[in-house]
Amino acid sequence: MEIVGGPISSCSKEQQKVYQQWFVVADSDGDGRMTGNDATKFFALSNLSRSELKQVWALADSKRQGILGFKEFITAMQLVSLAQAGHELTPDLLNNAANFEEIKPPVMEGLDALLAKKKVLTTYMDAEENGVGTFRAQLSPSADWFTSKSSKKVSLSAVTSIIDGLKRLYIEKLKPLEATYLFHNFSSPALTNSDFDAKPMVMLLGQYSTGKTTFIKHLLKCEYPGAHIGPEPTTDRFVVVMSGPDERSIPGNTIAVQADMPFKGLTNFGGAFLSKFQCSQMPHPLLEHITFVDTPGVLSGEKQRTQRSYDFTGVISWFAAKCDLILLLFDPHKLDISDEFKRVISSLRGHDDKIRVVLNKADQIDTQQLMRVYGALMWSLGKVLNTPEVVRVYIGSFNDKPINEVVGPTGKDLFEKEQNDLLADLKDIPKKACDRRINEFVKRARAAKIHAYIISHLKKEMPAMMGKSKAQQRLIDNLEDEFLKVQKEFHLPAGDFPYVEHFREALAGFSIDKFEKLKPKMIQAVDDMLAYDIRAVEQVQKSVRLKLGPSS
Repeated sequence: MEIVGGPISSCSKEQQKVYQQWFVVADSDGDGRMTGNDATKFFALSNLSRSELKQVWALADSKRQGILGFKEFITAMQLVSLAQAGHELTPDLLNNAANFEEIKPPVMEGLDALLAKKKVLTTYMDAEENGVGTFRAQLSPSADWFTSKSSKKVSLSAVTSIIDGLKRLYIEKLKPLEATYLFHNFSSPALTNSDFDAKPMVMLLGQYSTGKTTFIKHLLKCEYPGAHIGPEPTTDRFVVVMSGPDERSIPGNTIAVQADMPFKGLTNFGGAFLSKFQCSQMPHPLLEHITFVDTPGVLSGEKQRTQRSYDFTGVISWFAAKCDLILLLFDPHKLDISDEFKRVISSLRGHDDKIRVVLNKADQIDTQQLMRVYGALMWSLGKVLNTPEVVRVYIGSFNDKPINEVVGPTGKDLFEKEQNDLLADLKDIPKKACDRRINEFVKRARAAKIHAYIISHLKKEMPAMMGKSKAQQRLIDNLEDEFLKVQKEFHLPAGDFPYVEHFREALAGFSIDKFEKLKPKMIQAVDDMLAYDIRAVEQVQKSVRLKLGPSS
């Protein structure tokens, strides 16, 4: 056999057709990538021991990507077949693959029944109008959603996702504008493929011992690598809990440079932060759909006077832009909002729709106390959030312990309803992931356009020859007035403008005279994208949702 890069990869065309059918069954998301959870379920049909299956995965996933493509899947199946024949699974086995005859597909118990149930459905959708080009959506196979009569077979290699359409629009139309007007230096870094492909993220914020780590453990029903729970500040680092082939902890310096992970932008916060950042991976069905971000407890009292070695608020703001949901956890005995907590909440500006407040450990007080605590919390949040709308507060005790009897039957019923509401909110995240991607993309495009107007306006206000330093300082000092001029000149909504103080800080490190003048063609390209291209993407998304039905 031919050896390509070490792993076994050669097999007959007939076998490739067989493995293609198997791969469609094994790939639950239908995205052409077999995850660790998929492998756990599918490989179990071989009746090999757990240790043998772990070795199969380790050898097949030689690049340590945490997923198997079709080529690696074939390698895994050939390894399973060799293991069933009694061969010891070692790295040398791959190198000696030429000594074997053509390896037959392994025996997978119950696979025929799964093949009979599964129906592969892909839909091919063209949206050529308005210059969008072709978007092709691959739908997850499920016999429960579709009948065989409605199935239309399309080559899997010709099918791309709606997310790929957003990637192309970003590279062709939005990224050039961002690069020209230095949007990445003032706001969020440039997007990469991993940012588009990342699973939805949920970030938990709060003071220490408010139950952030316990909340994640409660949802997973098990411990995750590196989890520490206690009354003292146990979580001293940012921990991303995500799906992986096995249980392991990856240091921050390693995870931040991996191309397939959406954390490259965190390198801007330096080594001091990366030493306080880690990724915990484990195979879990919930983590196949959601990634959790556990954060260090926000400091209060004397502790907050001790300066952290990195920009804590900046990191929170970075994660807030990436996350789909932000949970602010409070303890009924710790309702005070410290100065650091105020700065953290202020850094969430622009992401108000993602914020949910959780009054955790509420079963530690009786009903009368709970009423007073709830009122005090709403009063405190009203002063900090500074919005006329009332924020939603979920009340409960999110741990594995039975609800304390002190709350009584009425309180117990309330807690159960509140917990069910919050869990329903979490369950909706994967369903709305694509909508959220489109929404965030539009928000970013509008922010980049306004940024371009601001930068070009500041450039225009600079003198041609003398007094440039004084003019720059004057513009920085009167930035609010300059924002107002831009708003009136181009008829822009005030709510879309960046935070003045943050913009002023970033502006101090640049020479305004070196900025680019306004380029109407670039602005027009983004306007056309928002007016036509995004609308076509949304139409494709709606068509996919109608095909899948309400359960999608």
